[in-house]
Formats: sequence, C-alpha cells, structure tokens
Amino acid sequence: MFPENTGHRPAEQAVTIHQPAPIAPYQVAPVVPVQPSGVPSVTSIVLPDGRVITGYAIDPGQPEPVTAKPLVSRTAVNIALGGIGFGAVCGGLVLLTTFIAALAALVQQLIILAAVIFGGFIAIQVLTAGQSKGGTTVNIRKAVIKRNHFHG
Repeated sequence: MFPENTGHRPAEQAVTIHQPAPIAPYQVAPVVPVQPSGVPSVTSIVLPDGRVITGYAIDPGQPEPVTAKPLVSRTAVNIALGGIGFGAVCGGLVLLTTFIAALAALVQQLIILAAVIFGGFIAIQVLTAGQSKGGTTVNIRKAVIKRNHFHG
C-alpha cells in the first residue's frame, strides 16, 4: 500500500561497531622541586599516545591544618537552648491562663455579691412598706370649709 523507502541501506550491509578503549595511565616525568628565582621552570609531560604537554610546574597547595572538633556541635546546643526557651514560654502561658481563669472567677463572685446586696436592699424596701416609720399619722376625713374656716 505504501511505497518502500529506498533511501535506507539494505539490512545485509556490514555495520562497524566502535568499542571504547581504556586509557592507559600516563607516566609523568619526575619533577624536581626548585625554588623559583624569578620565572618558574617549564615542565613537559609526554602522554602515552605521543603528545607532549608543556607548562609551568605548580607547587601543590598545603591543606589547612585540621582543627579539633568540639565535643558537642553548635547545632545541638542551639536546639537544646530552643527547647529550654519553648518550655519556659509554655510555663508562662499556663500561668497566664490560670491568672485569667482566677480573674474571671473573681469578677463572677463580685457580680453575685452585688446581686445579693441589691436584692436584699429591695426586699427590705418591699417588706417594710406596710409598717409605719414612726412619724405623724394624719387621717383625712370629710371636711367642710365655710367662709375660709375649716370645720373638721
């Protein structure tokens, strides 16, 4: 149905496969350390495949001396101090909530005390309203007033 692609090689043609070859370790010409008096000496290295690399010899840098590690890392100390601070804050929050609860109970007791005192005052006023207070009692009867004169 589709025409064959003729641009490809036939399957019978030989294919060359290249395998990577391991590189043999190269040998470095021995370098004699010489203190430079002005210009450093030039060193040449011959590689196994015959190439020559030329350049200045560089003295390897001295590594920094290893310092003794502290017994406890600084990170561990910081974590421990953070835990102590968190514990102190939690204790303070517990005390704060206790103080707020006590203050609320005090306000509640004061409100109840005011209600009892005010209710007692009103009860006394109501219960003593029918009794005399010891003053002058005036009974008013029918009175006749004739010519600005009171007849009782």
